[in-house]
Amino acid sequence: MRVLGVDPGLTRCGLGVVQGVPGRALAAIAYDVVRTPATDEVALRLLALEQEIELWIAEHRPDVVAVERVFSQHNVRTVMGTAQAAAVAMTCAARAGLPVALHTPSEVKAAVTGNGRADKAQVGAMVTRLLHLEAPPTPADTADALALAICHVWRGSMQQRLQEAHVKARLSAATS
Repeated sequence: MRVLGVDPGLTRCGLGVVQGVPGRALAAIAYDVVRTPATDEVALRLLALEQEIELWIAEHRPDVVAVERVFSQHNVRTVMGTAQAAAVAMTCAARAGLPVALHTPSEVKAAVTGNGRADKAQVGAMVTRLLHLEAPPTPADTADALALAICHVWRGSMQQRLQEAHVKARLSAATS
């Protein structure tokens, strides 16, 4: 499975592509951060994000796009920008016919570090270790995007199998 992880943000949007299957070594295919100037109009910043995410989807051909689920913060302006960036990523995935998975920050941290309250340094260290990188990806947004992709490889495929088994059981019960 190849997953494009997106850590949404207007100023910095982390992107990371991971390939692998549960129980096997994972590989980092690509990772970077898209930056947009805070001085630009929001519409232009969102357009820049859209163009870059579409390039990543075309170049790396993910099977799924995993996006961090936006959660409530104290700063409404930050939440709005993050939600808008997340919506752009979801729209790009939908346009490409790709499924979208949303994972909460604590879910991602728990999947990668075993602790849903891990700090950014712990996430970066585990991403480095799991993907056999020479150094933690910087800025932290790239490590977060890779962590999202790792989380989805590990948890998303399990959730998919559970959903398929549930549907199969319902169909079986309906026909008997």
